Amino acid sequence: FPGPFTDVVTTNLKLRNPSDRKVCFKVKTTAPRRYCVRPNSGIIDPGSSVIVSVMLQPFDYDPNEKSKHKFMVQTTYAPPNITDMEAVWKEAKPDELMDSKLRCVFEMPNENDKLNDIDASKPAPVLNTSKQDGPMPKSHSVSLNDTETRKLMEECKRLQAEIMKLTDENRHLRDEGLRLRKVAHSDKSGSPTTLAIRDNGSNSLPSLLVVIAAIFIGFFLGKFIL
Repeated sequence: FPGPFTDVVTTNLKLRNPSDRKVCFKVKTTAPRRYCVRPNSGIIDPGSSVIVSVMLQPFDYDPNEKSKHKFMVQTTYAPPNITDMEAVWKEAKPDELMDSKLRCVFEMPNENDKLNDIDASKPAPVLNTSKQDGPMPKSHSVSLNDTETRKLMEECKRLQAEIMKLTDENRHLRDEGLRLRKVAHSDKSGSPTTLAIRDNGSNSLPSLLVVIAAIFIGFFLGKFIL
């Protein structure tokens, strides 16, 4: 009987009648409360066989306890016109009875067999999974960040347009500053110091905006790449 013994364990006995006469059989056990035998008695025709199911009931298995359970299959030739099986066994003489004795063996699954089964089932799925674990999170994160990526690209385009606009304004102001210098040189009553301060102030404002825009673009591009 293979364990574990937390549920009913069934073992089949095949009884064959090799003779040319009918044979009566009966199955006995030393532990009748622990086993259910179906059928436990009957008649086997000449040249026929019968399957007897022996069902071991659940119990707490102790590996240190040796099994003392035994079975005995008792047989005798069936008399003609048999009507009462009990009478056959009561009236049978000892020299007319035949028996086969069997000892029960309880086998728990080997721990090494368990480990071998686990190891045999591990390599293919585990190795394949570990290889696939690398690219999987990356593709998953990309799919989740599609909306954010689109927003970053739109923001970059907007900042690029803003830089172009500021560059045009800077060029326009520079041209205006050159024109004012020419006017200042031609106008003797004008103050050179005042014109220089006005020119530097007008040039510093767009340059500052360009620097701020470049910082924003660098931040968003860095976030997009990472």
